[in-house]
Amino acid sequence: MDHIECIVIGAGVIGLAVARALAARGREVIVLEATAAIGVETSSRNSEVIHAGLYYPRGSLKAALCVQGRELLYDYCAMRGIPHQRCGKLLVATATSQIPQLERIIARGKENGVLDLIRLKPAEAQTLEPELACVDAVFSPQTGIVDSHQLMLALQADAERDGAACVFHAPVEAVTVNQNSFNVHLGGAAPAAIRASCVINSAGLHANALARRIHGLDPRHVPPLYLARGNYFGMSGRAPFSRLIYPMPNEAGLGVHLTLDQSGQARFGPDVEWIEAIHYDVNPERAASFYSAIRAYWPALPDGALQPAYSGIRPKLSGPGEAAADFVIQGPAAHGVRGLVNLYGIESPGLTASLAIAQRVCELAGR
Repeated sequence: MDHIECIVIGAGVIGLAVARALAARGREVIVLEATAAIGVETSSRNSEVIHAGLYYPRGSLKAALCVQGRELLYDYCAMRGIPHQRCGKLLVATATSQIPQLERIIARGKENGVLDLIRLKPAEAQTLEPELACVDAVFSPQTGIVDSHQLMLALQADAERDGAACVFHAPVEAVTVNQNSFNVHLGGAAPAAIRASCVINSAGLHANALARRIHGLDPRHVPPLYLARGNYFGMSGRAPFSRLIYPMPNEAGLGVHLTLDQSGQARFGPDVEWIEAIHYDVNPERAASFYSAIRAYWPALPDGALQPAYSGIRPKLSGPGEAAADFVIQGPAAHGVRGLVNLYGIESPGLTASLAIAQRVCELAGR
């Protein structure tokens, strides 16, 4: 049986960032990916926003790793020539009843170290974005966008430069914990087994199920998984905005916001739809709720402008009506298995936090 020092399971943005960080530290790394390419699930089906760190509770992993990861990501994108823009975002209240919620988000952002927020009166916000409707707003200059696929390609290239290898069509069927190593059992067209000293479970939507197939890990350490699908709509023509526009969050997420791709084309979403199984179809009939949500802050949205674009699924650790759960980055101190790190619930702001998460995983993985 072949022996590899470190096996990273999952070639999304987190797995690739972890592989890059481990390889840069001189460790032998293989990334095992069940599909045919990098980042085909959560990592390529999101808003591609670099978050400032406004929404997450003080002291949470999401807050700390988002703020740290944001700066790491901007620096990395600049160094590697990855398309990105620090375009900023307007967070808007569209009714006076929402102003206290806006003020709480501002206060939470300051608690998390986001100290450059600018409060704007409606006329000031409309000076920046003339077609915007709001009763109060705050401008977040550190929010931006990134080309997530180019980011993942750069992470993969860096990892491979330092000796890592990515293996595709390599689904992990089970992992057996030995005294000082792991046997990683692969399925697919070429079943095999590989021995490893360190295993990083960064399988995203499949991380919880995979952890239950780690023989030797107490199942009490595996949290439940809830699937929340976010649907996105695009539009014909260009929206007259140069910044991201976010409404007040709701009980299920950050609301139907307006984001931009690298060419300036607008996209809207996500809404949140709780589902039982992974599927990515977007129902065109959901457009009706999108029109009403968007017109709260952009009344001039033309009829018939929206078309279904894509959807993404978040691996959530809390279900409908429950408070949002934090990231879980679970190392040996938590579950007692030396050399194993499980990552659960890495949803937004996981893209922003990816490089900081990778640093944290390296610390937990040890030698």
